[in-house]
Amino acid sequence: MKPEPLTLPPSPNWYCARCSDAAPGGIFGFAARTSVFLVRVGPSAGANPGAPPFRVVGELVGHTERVSGFTFSHHPGQYNLCATSSDDGTVKIWDVETKAVVTEHSFHQHTISALHWSPTVKDLIVSGDEKGVVFCYWLNRNDSQHFFPEPRTIFCLTCSPHHEDLVAIGYKDGIVVIIDISKKGEVIHRLRGHDDEIHSIAWCPLSGEDCLPVNQEENSEEPDIPNGKLVAETPITKGCYLATGSKDQTIRIWSCSRGRGIMVLKLPFLKRRGGGVDPAVKERLWLTLHWPNNQPTQLVSSCFGGELLLWDLTQSWRRKYTLFSTSAEGQNHSRIIFNLCPLKTEDDKQLLLSTSMDRDVKCWDMATLECCWTLPSLGGFAYSLAFSPVDVGCLAIGVGDGMIRVWNTLSIKNNYEVKSFWQGVKSKVTALCWHPNKEGCLAFGTDDGKVGLYDTCSNKPPQISSTYHKKTVYRLAWGPPVPPMSLGGEGDRPSLTLYSCGGEGIVLQHNPWKLSGEAFNINKLVRDTNSIRYKLPVHTEISWKGDGKVMALGNEDGSIEIFQVPNLKLLCTIQQHHKLVNAVVWHHEHGSRPELSCLIASGSNNAVIYVHNLRTVLESNPESPVTITEPFRTLSGHTAKVTSLAWSPHHDGRLVSACYDGTAQVWDALREEPLFNFRGHRGRLLCVAWSPVDPECIYSGADDFCVCRWLTSMQDHSRPPQGKKCIELEKKRLSQPKPKLKKKKKPTLRLPGKQDSSIVTEDESSRETSGPVENGVSDQDGEEEAQEPELPSPVVSGEAVSCIAVSLGVEKSKVTVNSKATSLKKEPPKEKPEALLKKRKARSMLPLSTSLDHRSKEELHRDCLVLATATHAKELNEDVSADLEERFHLGLFTDRATLYRMMETEGKGHLESGHPELFHQLMLWKGDLKGVLQAAAERGELTDSLVAVAPVAGYSVWLWAVEAFAKQLCFQDQYVKAASYLLSIHKVYEAVELLKSNHFYREAIAVAKARLRPEDPVLKDLYLSWGSILEKDGHYAIAAKCYLGATSAYDAAKVLARKGDAASLRTAAELASIAGESELAASLALRCAQELLLVKNWVGAQEALGLHESLQGQRLVFCLLELLCRHLEEKQPPEVRSPSSVYHQWATGSEGDLMQRVTGVWRNTFSVDTPEQCRAALKKLQDVKYPSATSNTPFRQLLLHVCHDLTLAILSQQTASWEEAVPALLQAVLRSYTSGNFTLMQEIYSAFLPSGCDYLRDKLGDLSLTTAAFKSLEAFFIYGQLYEVWWSLCGPGPESSIWVKSTVPAEQREPEDSASAEDTEPVAAAAQPQSSPPSGPGLRLSGESERLLSACRKLFSERHANLQASQRTVAEVQETLAEMIRQHQKSQLCKATANGPSRDDPGQEAEQAPSRPQSPREESNAPVSLPELTRRLTEANKKIAEFPESIKAWPFPDVLECCLVLLHIGSQCPGAVNPEMQQQAEELLQKYGHTRAYRRYCQTLHMNFQRP
Repeated sequence: MKPEPLTLPPSPNWYCARCSDAAPGGIFGFAARTSVFLVRVGPSAGANPGAPPFRVVGELVGHTERVSGFTFSHHPGQYNLCATSSDDGTVKIWDVETKAVVTEHSFHQHTISALHWSPTVKDLIVSGDEKGVVFCYWLNRNDSQHFFPEPRTIFCLTCSPHHEDLVAIGYKDGIVVIIDISKKGEVIHRLRGHDDEIHSIAWCPLSGEDCLPVNQEENSEEPDIPNGKLVAETPITKGCYLATGSKDQTIRIWSCSRGRGIMVLKLPFLKRRGGGVDPAVKERLWLTLHWPNNQPTQLVSSCFGGELLLWDLTQSWRRKYTLFSTSAEGQNHSRIIFNLCPLKTEDDKQLLLSTSMDRDVKCWDMATLECCWTLPSLGGFAYSLAFSPVDVGCLAIGVGDGMIRVWNTLSIKNNYEVKSFWQGVKSKVTALCWHPNKEGCLAFGTDDGKVGLYDTCSNKPPQISSTYHKKTVYRLAWGPPVPPMSLGGEGDRPSLTLYSCGGEGIVLQHNPWKLSGEAFNINKLVRDTNSIRYKLPVHTEISWKGDGKVMALGNEDGSIEIFQVPNLKLLCTIQQHHKLVNAVVWHHEHGSRPELSCLIASGSNNAVIYVHNLRTVLESNPESPVTITEPFRTLSGHTAKVTSLAWSPHHDGRLVSACYDGTAQVWDALREEPLFNFRGHRGRLLCVAWSPVDPECIYSGADDFCVCRWLTSMQDHSRPPQGKKCIELEKKRLSQPKPKLKKKKKPTLRLPGKQDSSIVTEDESSRETSGPVENGVSDQDGEEEAQEPELPSPVVSGEAVSCIAVSLGVEKSKVTVNSKATSLKKEPPKEKPEALLKKRKARSMLPLSTSLDHRSKEELHRDCLVLATATHAKELNEDVSADLEERFHLGLFTDRATLYRMMETEGKGHLESGHPELFHQLMLWKGDLKGVLQAAAERGELTDSLVAVAPVAGYSVWLWAVEAFAKQLCFQDQYVKAASYLLSIHKVYEAVELLKSNHFYREAIAVAKARLRPEDPVLKDLYLSWGSILEKDGHYAIAAKCYLGATSAYDAAKVLARKGDAASLRTAAELASIAGESELAASLALRCAQELLLVKNWVGAQEALGLHESLQGQRLVFCLLELLCRHLEEKQPPEVRSPSSVYHQWATGSEGDLMQRVTGVWRNTFSVDTPEQCRAALKKLQDVKYPSATSNTPFRQLLLHVCHDLTLAILSQQTASWEEAVPALLQAVLRSYTSGNFTLMQEIYSAFLPSGCDYLRDKLGDLSLTTAAFKSLEAFFIYGQLYEVWWSLCGPGPESSIWVKSTVPAEQREPEDSASAEDTEPVAAAAQPQSSPPSGPGLRLSGESERLLSACRKLFSERHANLQASQRTVAEVQETLAEMIRQHQKSQLCKATANGPSRDDPGQEAEQAPSRPQSPREESNAPVSLPELTRRLTEANKKIAEFPESIKAWPFPDVLECCLVLLHIGSQCPGAVNPEMQQQAEELLQKYGHTRAYRRYCQTLHMNFQRP
């Protein structure tokens, strides 16, 4: 059975009473997110000697939401069964051996909060939910019962190990009940004592109450009368102790016979080394228990800060306990512990496994109380992987839980030796990069834009850069300093600086010596150095070449820019991707082929990976930037965005990619061939890294919270999934939890309000001292990452978030009700009067005064007397003043001061009744307009009418009122109206900025255009800002209008082209041409033509190329391509021809040969007639370079490249430049040959050299510069015809051909088993010269064939045979050396890997199988020593160096292959081959056929053709 990959699993779920368990014999499982991970513990784990005996062996996948409970069956014979409960409402029963669901039920209507498999009834599973409902499910009889003992939230439950009907249940409010399921869930005991949630219940392992020396009168805290029901003693209630752990910081031991508590243990506050107890730690507590089977007088409990205590229950009055792991510092958990479960291994060791908030799973030896081993885990997405170049084997992992892990992958003693770093991080770690030279120096970037440096060799907090990115840090890279940082002296500046690329699209350069200083945006240097006047693209990726001389920047528009140090001169732009670039990586510098260091691979949001060879650009150092539109290699197969790439440091041209399709793919980039596909993740892959020491080992991280280590040779698949497989993989990925907003409202009741609020309000300083960021996303719904770019989420546990909503729900609802009640009182007076104006009389301005004038007659009379007294009295006494103050309505009839008091009272009444507008009118009557405006502004009750009358109070008051009203309108989200008011006081810039900042760009531009000068920079900034947002949202056409408005036609054309379809590209090309951007217009027009070429729209392609004069040469190429495709199509049967092609009228004629038709169309249609015109087109086409072909090059791409070379050849002939025509024609032939397309190669010869190469020889004369190229061209011509002769002999057809004459009737001829004409491996086809019998007198060669065989002497070039043999020797020795290194590394590492014994042999077989198809004689040979291989390599390289460049420059057909074919023809037609030539072929084979590829064939020939 194939071993599981080594996995760094997700963190165990938090705040669950039982989400981990262990079965006897050594299998441990813990719930992590929506699945359960299984760990084999003990001798059967297959660990290497000296390593901890455990291994992650699998995963139970099936739930769609968080797993809240997990329990094994502890009954002999069914240890392989387990049960899980989930927030999806189901309880599933599993078989861990098959990892399949046995059965399931979904009886619960509410969230399941507790689960246990009965230890006494082998098929009983008990579960409880948050509403207090308990379900009992009997597996074997598929029966169930439900009970409702208490209307409370269940937190935990445990079945009795002594009586099959008893179940103890703990509730959120601290109540513990024991029910009897045989009596319909009757409550036997109700145990009161705890005053907070019950976290854990443990039954005493021994029945009876004799194991603890407890006196009944001992505990003074307990009442004498038992709590709960007083029941008669029965066998059920006799003799049983029960322990409960609660959040109230106490452990209570209960007597079931008496129904009361007999012991209380208060948790101690343990001071840690280096400080006191953090108050937040006291508040955040989870108290879990374990009562050891063989130690009934001892109890294990968790404590405040992750400690484990072993309590001595025989001395409870002394509160005696023993602390676990006192001998070693740092062995304890650093955060609270959630679960404890015992495990007895096959070798009878008693172990205890614990899960904690610190994300570690620890194993403890109960005999010594020491930690045996630790399994680390991840609480978030694995965003980034980086191997240290100095400390080899140290893998840094950037995780979404706010921590960095450093995994020592080479540790022999522990496969999971992981250190965690959390200080100063406080956010998702999205980017990592090790310093190339300095040990332990690790740069990190986070989701909130932070960049920092960690020293992993010390415990110091990290250095944080003072310059933050505005968005997520995408990538970090170390590179040489550039100005202004490089301007200092050698001692004043670092040799390497840190570059960071952020989500806002800029790259910052940080000084690692002074991170507190300002970081520099390199865009300014790029713009100044290259005199760029258009908008710079949004950067998304940065990568430095290994030698530090060149930097690549990937951009949001899909382009990749290559810059040269020191001033970042732009060398070239790669226009290949058309979507956001996610990954750019340079090939390593230390391979056997140094030229490969110029390869750069890139992946983007579309699924294709492109590899470009920049050797020519880097060596030529062009004055002006070059645009590259053709890839060196194309790697197709993924079906979603490519997120990460990594070159193998052990191979040449081998690449691994990570993709959103859920797989990692290994490619042979040079051959464009997929090799291995890994499908072990359950999510989208985010990062990938190749092991620096093991050539087969790759690490990958994904959004399933896992990092996997896997071997290439162990994979079952070679390419990414397509079709149905891809759909299945997508279903598998979608089975993960999805972020749901309603989950925050759905009460999970894992945490009380008190604890939740303490977690949420925990400030950063307390986090710094107490531990890592609290579960950045251990939430079981996963990180909130469905959108891109990701939104930063609060750094709190997902369960905590859920519980906050529950615990604070009551308070929130109260507040909501009150606010509604208040608003109901206020709103009707606002709305109803306006609706009822016609029906109801207008409200009085002085309602209080009016009501006082409608009192009783006595009161009115009293008013008259008071008024008279006040009017006629010379001086008012105190009584009269008091009366006037009380009867304020009399102010209408007395002096002004009293009137003002009346108005003030009336105004307060209006405000209290919710009519501020009436209050404002009163103030206006009073003449206090300024006070009215101030009061209204303070209350946010300014209105249009108030502002309209503000000028009455003066100009300054009006300005102030308008500004205050504009601010009020902004608070009310009425930004356009606010801007209008600002315009009324001539604050144009403020109005424009207000509209812009609130994304009213259209309105802002209208205002700016109408009110500002045309050359005002604000207007251009508006256009550019709006254009950037529209571009990001995919509205490319409107964005182009914005850029045109900003007079940036270049950017307009670029953004239009981002759509990538032919119509958009054509429009963009026309736009660029109108704007005078000729180079951009040409590249876009060419791209448009290539898009139309894919759908065979030849007419549209020529129209697109006609948009720009500089593409005249490309028009000739496309013309030739159209004619060649038409020519090839005419040779096909009518039923297989493509009906969708749109040909030109001139392509349908068939007069003359292809060469004549091409030159005729060029002359008549494109007016290319004179040598000068041909020379101009030739010069333009010679600047375009295409990469060499491989067997995986798509046929249409191959045709385009071949036609480009043929166009060069024809143009050279038209200008009589024969020395240029021959290499171009040879290049076309070589492309067909290296791609394995023999048919195309022969078509080229038949169309362009119908009468052979003699015509060219005559034209060349004595041009020695092209002699080697001509010889190569002639050799390939003879080579192709040689194969045609051979295939004619082997073919079953009876008709005579140009090569073969038949002398026997067809019915007498027997078909011969021969190679296919489509065979792409001629050597393989010629492998068995004796496979076909001699043809005899029934088949003879024609005269043409005999002339051809005579010309074959030109193929038997001994110099070329010698060169090819040396090249084969070099390749064979390099392959052998690489294999030796791989085998040596594998033998060294097999001891350090957990799966070594089980995978070693298959791995070697898989590695050796494809590369050595050896003969028995070869297998018996002794292995070659390293000195001998070195000697062979040196000799072969020395030989190659001695050959003249003319021989090495031009490829030549394989001489030994030609010898084999000729000898095969001679064996079929005796006498047809000249004996002298046959002898020469045999001698060449014997002399140079010593390499592995030809050894077997030469031995066979030696036996068959040996002369006596």
